[in-house]
Amino acid sequence: MLKEKMLNALTRQINEEMYSGYLYLSMESYFRSISLSGFATWMRAQAQEELYHAMKFYDYVNERGGRVILDTINQPDSAWKTPLAAFEQIMGHEEKVTALINGLMDLAITEQDHATKIFLQWFVSEQVEEEASVGEVLNKLRLIQNDSSGLFMLDAEMAKRVFVLPAKG
Repeated sequence: MLKEKMLNALTRQINEEMYSGYLYLSMESYFRSISLSGFATWMRAQAQEELYHAMKFYDYVNERGGRVILDTINQPDSAWKTPLAAFEQIMGHEEKVTALINGLMDLAITEQDHATKIFLQWFVSEQVEEEASVGEVLNKLRLIQNDSSGLFMLDAEMAKRVFVLPAKG
């Protein structure tokens, strides 16, 4: 059984993960509106991944005998000046999520909740991967700057991303 403090923190994280999904869907729509369908495809895969994360937390809370009380999801931004500006926001957002996951891990350690520590380890590793993935795109966008041919080549590369459910384990 989850302690109340841990239950509340995990429930807040579900909301944060749902917001992440909303943010990436909003970015998908933005990129489609400016004819960067590869970037839009990347964002759709990212949104699916974030919603998977939310459900992973949701299922864990239920498995541990907790009850999830869903809260309002904030409206994300809907326009960015440039693809670079969008990815700069994404990096800031992923860094925030990393801090939230680390905070959950700290709480699990304080609460001596070993099962939750084990559960959260997957997310700690996942956030390293998330920041690296976003960082790579961000670095490429910085290299491209105002070169439209480079942007279109990156768009074609971004179109190859697909979301694959992680293996159970």
